Amino acid sequence: MSARPDPVFAEPWHAQLFALTVHLNEQGLFAWPDWAARFGATLKRHGLSRELDGGDDYFAAWLETLEALLDEAGAAPGSVVEDLRAAWERAYLMTPHGDPVHLAES
Repeated sequence: MSARPDPVFAEPWHAQLFALTVHLNEQGLFAWPDWAARFGATLKRHGLSRELDGGDDYFAAWLETLEALLDEAGAAPGSVVEDLRAAWERAYLMTPHGDPVHLAES
């Protein structure tokens, strides 16, 4: 029996965020060099100078960069993103462990 390789991403949300960013780039929402420069600036601002292993701190900075880019482009204004984040938080806090989380219809 051969050993299974380690996953490329430590958490499913890391892979989803990466895929979403690539998709938005492919749709022409932003140029990859602009993305890379902004992401590098976010990492620098957070002082993430140690070698990053692709963990939560790295992807939190990735998400921060993507949210700022989408806000500036008018594709996902910060107030809308915050309202949606708060709705998800309320939903998962009210959902029994193990049950699927659903947003309330507005």
